[in-house]
Amino acid sequence: MTRADVLVVDDDAGMRTMLETRLTTRGYKVATAASGSEAIDVVQRDTIEVVVSDVNMKGMNGVELCQRLLESRPQLPVILITAFGSMDLAIQAIRAGAYDFVPKPFEIDHLVLAIDRGVTLARLTDEVQRLRRAVAPTGFGELIGDSPKMAELYALLGKIAASPAPVLITGESGTGKELVARAIHAAGERAAGPFVAVNCAAMPGQLLESELFGHDKGAFTDARTAKPGLFVAAKGGTMFLDELGELPLEVQPKLLRALQERTVRPVGATVEVPFDARLICATNRNLESMVEAHAFREDLFFRINVLAVELPPLRARGGDVLVLASHFLDRIAARAGKRIVGFSPEAAQKLIAYAWPGNVRELENCIERAVALASFDQITVSDLPEKIRSFRSTQIVLSSDDPSTLVTLEELERRYVVRVLEGLNGNKAAAARVLGIERKTLYRMLERWAERPT
Repeated sequence: MTRADVLVVDDDAGMRTMLETRLTTRGYKVATAASGSEAIDVVQRDTIEVVVSDVNMKGMNGVELCQRLLESRPQLPVILITAFGSMDLAIQAIRAGAYDFVPKPFEIDHLVLAIDRGVTLARLTDEVQRLRRAVAPTGFGELIGDSPKMAELYALLGKIAASPAPVLITGESGTGKELVARAIHAAGERAAGPFVAVNCAAMPGQLLESELFGHDKGAFTDARTAKPGLFVAAKGGTMFLDELGELPLEVQPKLLRALQERTVRPVGATVEVPFDARLICATNRNLESMVEAHAFREDLFFRINVLAVELPPLRARGGDVLVLASHFLDRIAARAGKRIVGFSPEAAQKLIAYAWPGNVRELENCIERAVALASFDQITVSDLPEKIRSFRSTQIVLSSDDPSTLVTLEELERRYVVRVLEGLNGNKAAAARVLGIERKTLYRMLERWAERPT
């Protein structure tokens, strides 16, 4: 059984080979790297539990390597070794975040002891975090709901929060994509850093580029001073790009280069600036379809779509509708200074039956309206919007004891399409996506059915 996955970093090939051999015989799985930059690539690519690095290396030394590694993995034990042991160097290493400092010459047992202690501490820290998540109340961050789909989502988000990889959150409008992004940030290792959010649809390409990457003095009219971009401002935290599907084509290659190089070039500048931020993106559009239509770069899509999160629509979350409605009711009623304790059975039934095309955002707006209109200590049907009061689901009978109630396949198709359109509040583009057909096909079907009596 492997004791731990160890990365040995040294620009001396003989020392690398010696340590690899000695540690392998002790039961460790050992990877090696000849430089700091190579070590960073290995840690990003492979499962490494502890790093053993020489301090005195050409290019990036061990102290600098330690600082770089801990930026993305603060819990990673880094043990530094050197032939020039001194108190000043030891202090410098510890300040850089090193777990331990081993001066040469050393006994291999001394190094093994340091490795085992570092791995044990890291594993215990991970276990404590896992147990905290396991005993936490239903929900994740500020997300609420206990439906099976949300339970699956919470489990996925717990894993994603522990990773530094880019995240792409997809889902219909109003499902809470920014809330999920903030929950991932708050549960991750960068929680103490800033959460910087940008709506890619809120500004034109040139202004968006300046906001993201910054600009030099005189780069354009009114650029009287240099300004760092939001990627740099998000140092140690998370950069959230909302409505990514609206990102202008001319900005996409610049974002791709920034993500590949981990640097940004301010508008009008010739020097690139490094940044340290985790990227989370969100969109309600189908980026794969946009790639096929040449409206979104394929290479950028693959770069951001490392960890994918698809949020379920509210209509697929069952009883979460009332859980969320009660949560919104308590908060909004308290803010309005009203004593409202719940929903009448008829109102609750209407909330459950409605399809919620606007998802959680529409539900919150509905409850805010109901609180404003409520005259009693319960929300009644009359307090709800008309479209919710009058909503009627299209029932499709697939089997019956009465043959006269059975319908043709075409009629069954028509009823289902009508049901989908009702659930999406008449949005034909969204209905076509749900049905898995082209929008033109949906239009032809509706025209055909309109020409004949039903």
